Amino acid sequence: MTDDVAVLGAGLHPWGKWGRSFVEYGTVAARAALADAEIGWREIGSIVGAATVRGGYPGHVAGATFAKALGWQGARAASVYAACASGAQAVNAARAQILAGLADVVLVVGAESAPKGFFRPAGGDRPDDPDWLRFRVLGATNPTYFGLYARRRMALHGDTVDDFAQVKVKNAALGALNPYARYRKRVTLDEVAASAVVAAPLRLLDICATSDGGAALVLSSMEFAHRHGAAGPVRIRAVSTVTPRFPNTVLDLPDIATDSAVAMEPPGETFRASIARTAYEEAGIGPEDLSLAEVYDLSTALELQWYEDLGLCGEGEAVKLLREGTTALGGHIPVNVSGGLASFGEAVPAQAIAQVCELTWQLRGDAGDRQVAGARVGISANQGLFGHGSAVIAVR
Repeated sequence: MTDDVAVLGAGLHPWGKWGRSFVEYGTVAARAALADAEIGWREIGSIVGAATVRGGYPGHVAGATFAKALGWQGARAASVYAACASGAQAVNAARAQILAGLADVVLVVGAESAPKGFFRPAGGDRPDDPDWLRFRVLGATNPTYFGLYARRRMALHGDTVDDFAQVKVKNAALGALNPYARYRKRVTLDEVAASAVVAAPLRLLDICATSDGGAALVLSSMEFAHRHGAAGPVRIRAVSTVTPRFPNTVLDLPDIATDSAVAMEPPGETFRASIARTAYEEAGIGPEDLSLAEVYDLSTALELQWYEDLGLCGEGEAVKLLREGTTALGGHIPVNVSGGLASFGEAVPAQAIAQVCELTWQLRGDAGDRQVAGARVGISANQGLFGHGSAVIAVR
């Protein structure tokens, strides 16, 4: 297809808590991706950095920051911030440059040096920031939100705490096979149950950590890939960055409606489902065509919700897939064969890029012990603050 772009290289810096600059992590990942692509740094026509507000001013201008660290050579530079969707939007920006003919080869880099504990809104009091409002007005940190979502699934669909724990068991077993994962240890249901309650019903091992890490991709036009000698490269066929379809009436700041007269019926489709649908439509495929999926498992319960939103099953049927082993390695549609955030932790600007790295290795057949047999089509999915959608479909 003329709108495909090739993935020539993928690289990661291992996730963990290293206590160093995000620039170091991104540079290591970038050099790994360049080596994987067998591309020299001087051949890169553009660099797109997934930004991190926690990296100070260098983080806000991540593209130029990474360009400086790698060695200025005249490439275009751009920076993208979209919270958890930053990496996918950076991929989208790189893809747009390639398809527009502005660059033949683009390097995409995202990296994070994360604080310990909860992610806090950066920059002091920010009453126009939904995160700040949740934290300060509602007292609802991210784990609180995850716990409420888990309770909703229990009430609507009959999910159990053991089902949530089984997601962690599945992902930890896969993360144990991934040399880039932070947590490389299998866990049992009993170990999940014995971990501390953080936001009932979720326990410590149900919730992802915050991590340092870096990820990079080398993307190119199909014409360049063929000239470069890449035979049948992995291709990005769709990138979805849609916002929700939900009517919103802003009375004044803060953006919280207090007049019941403006209340509206919610849409028939969830935001996450709309992200996936848009990607499927652009790629000309459906969920039945997928070989694997990488999803943003901020919590074990949220991974189950993604099964339904990606169309892998009907509403309320996610637990059935889990219990039958459908989403495990060797199942019909493995999910989070990288180990997911359960094994990596969250490095915000890097994670969506890392998801595409995993799709790339799987579609090449280079994933080692966690290889999905015969993988041909993969999807990655997450979402970002302020309604940034994020899904990438890659094919081989």
